[in-house]
Amino acid sequence: MSFFKKLKEKITQQTDAVTEKFKEGLTKTRDSFAEKMNDLVAKYRKVDEDFFEELEELLITADVGVSTVMDLIDELKMEVKRRNIQDTKDVQAVISEKLVEIYEGDNSEEDNNLNIQDGQLNVVLFVGVNGVGKTTTIGKLAHKLKSEGKSVLLAAGDTFRAGAIEQLEVWGERVGVDVIKQSEGSDPAAVMYDAVQAAKARKVDVLLCDTAGRLQNKVNLMKELEKVKRVIEKEIPGAPHEVLLVLDATTGQNAMTQAKQFSQATNVTGIVLTKLDGTAKGGIVLAIKSELNIPVKLVGLGEKMDDLQQFNTAQYVYSLFSSIIEEQDEQSS
Repeated sequence: MSFFKKLKEKITQQTDAVTEKFKEGLTKTRDSFAEKMNDLVAKYRKVDEDFFEELEELLITADVGVSTVMDLIDELKMEVKRRNIQDTKDVQAVISEKLVEIYEGDNSEEDNNLNIQDGQLNVVLFVGVNGVGKTTTIGKLAHKLKSEGKSVLLAAGDTFRAGAIEQLEVWGERVGVDVIKQSEGSDPAAVMYDAVQAAKARKVDVLLCDTAGRLQNKVNLMKELEKVKRVIEKEIPGAPHEVLLVLDATTGQNAMTQAKQFSQATNVTGIVLTKLDGTAKGGIVLAIKSELNIPVKLVGLGEKMDDLQQFNTAQYVYSLFSSIIEEQDEQSS
């Protein structure tokens, strides 16, 4: 069975609605990638060094990351030689196979689920710089969790950015969940303390905590995050259960820099990649996983309330190659 067929089988195990969301959300990346890939295959009938050089450039421009691309090209060359692949068209399936391997690594059953357990108060801390869509993500996740039957409370821990508290309150009203807040300029750790006490008293399932995205400098920001985490952990041993770093996919390698800085300063357990629908460089997903080994747990695939989706490797790779897969299906039928 070809790899593309195996990929399709994995996709059919999930709902059509999820598949459509991934396909729509990755339209810009797919159109750009597929067009360039088709041009490359048309240009080179034989798999040779020139073909690999242009393929390398294509992947780097998709923000897959230089070191990831170099490893991928080396593996592709070995695989092409091992399978005695001559036709460039046959390389496409091998590329998709290797992209899945890069993301999943040694663990093909990697769990992209959020660490939210039944029967306890779960605390999810959101970190990231201003402007990446942190507050919007919190609102959308609150909606998602509520639709799954969980009770949710929000903590307005970004007390430094003008309008941040009000923005979270607007989301709280839209979703129908309460927001624990203090006045602008208050100590974020004090807000977290209040929020934890309220969550305990109300016996809520999940507490989603917003944090400041920027103070005067990086050191201040990281110290503030550590203080917030200490307060939460003191009140609930083992919490926060998730520290989600929110990154804007449209910023490409700048998002990688942010991921490195935050992962050095705080124990990031997962990535939320927003605005994936707004970029033609969706390869950043692979770069983050390959270079930082932090799982992408959620992706923003559009503006609608339910466009925040759990990340799925098979859906992602299938969406990247769907136009090529569909073209092959037409030719074989």
